[in-house]
Amino acid sequence: MLKDKNIILGVCGSIAAYKAATLVRLLVKAGANVKVILTSDAANFITPLTLATLSKNPVYTQYFEEETGVWSNHVELGLWADYLLVAPASANTIAKMAKGLCDNLLTAVYLSAKCPVLFAPAMDLDMWAHESTQQNVSQLLSYGNILIPPGTGELASGLHGQGRMAEPEEILVFLEQLIKKGLPLFGTKVLVTAGPTYEAIDPVRFIGNHSSGKMGFAIADQFAAMGAEVTLITGPTAEKSAQQLRRIDVLSAADMLDACLREFSEAKITVMSAAVADYTPVQAAAQKIKKSEEQFQLQLKKTTDILASLGKLKTAQQILVGFALETENEEVHAKAKLIKKNLDLIVLNSLNDKGAGFKMDTNKITIFNQASEKTVFEMKSKSEVAKDICLEILKLL
Repeated sequence: MLKDKNIILGVCGSIAAYKAATLVRLLVKAGANVKVILTSDAANFITPLTLATLSKNPVYTQYFEEETGVWSNHVELGLWADYLLVAPASANTIAKMAKGLCDNLLTAVYLSAKCPVLFAPAMDLDMWAHESTQQNVSQLLSYGNILIPPGTGELASGLHGQGRMAEPEEILVFLEQLIKKGLPLFGTKVLVTAGPTYEAIDPVRFIGNHSSGKMGFAIADQFAAMGAEVTLITGPTAEKSAQQLRRIDVLSAADMLDACLREFSEAKITVMSAAVADYTPVQAAAQKIKKSEEQFQLQLKKTTDILASLGKLKTAQQILVGFALETENEEVHAKAKLIKKNLDLIVLNSLNDKGAGFKMDTNKITIFNQASEKTVFEMKSKSEVAKDICLEILKLL
């Protein structure tokens, strides 16, 4: 959620300023670009060098450097930020922000910022409970600023009560949830399948295919990046997700069928990109089959068509998307599959396209909708293809 986001962290004069070091580290680890502004009082609690080292950016403390005259452009900083986070926010700074006072660089940046502003108060319980502080907090909220509520616990004074700054880990989660709420698929439940299935012949051997799961994982990651609550059902693969999602590992086509039937009713969007085996051995041997005869015959039976099964269960409020990997008469087969299996979209891959198919890092797709209208896409990386697929699905919503 925080990857490549520009965040200004304003640190005020409070013993909780020591937590800013952990907070900066967590933000940077999450992929954010962080610039820190220290008030003069904050510099008594934590050094600029500490925060500059962790943020990998210079720390701002004054409007300008007396020795060099270099100006810290508060307007430029305010426009650079995607989010302004004041943590800890002292009673003094909260009062200044509420009244529009501008006597330091942090409050100047605050008045210049066009981005969402979050503040995490830190003070003693009587200061927090004081009517003037509560009025100032209410004033900030009325401006559209966002409060990260203080916690309750032991305070620097030795008293116990409300006023502790939220822990850095809590602030990180709060910010991620805020970002997520603004995404187009926030709260939407999505089901994605990926990878191959392995159909056991004996305890050692199986029938499988060359699917790596890369396309399905890219789609699941893209949905998660758009704010969706993603469940990924995957066959055996070495792929790993780059996003936070719920992963269910399965082995066989029967396992994947069971998992899909359990999860499908809750999903608003389902994308079936797994390469599920069409056939499975009638009976798997209990022990390893020894090499003996010149010829070996294996009796197979059809697996249950998972996509068709879900198509029969699909409601008008659900979107179901399938994949077709073809080698001949591609468009004819894809459109027939779209209608037969009650799909909303079908994504066609052709093994005749160089650079597309299993284990590749690129793919070339054509998408058909229920009106048989087609959209052709150029060869792209699978992450870019995933974006194209998700955006086509988003149009249906």
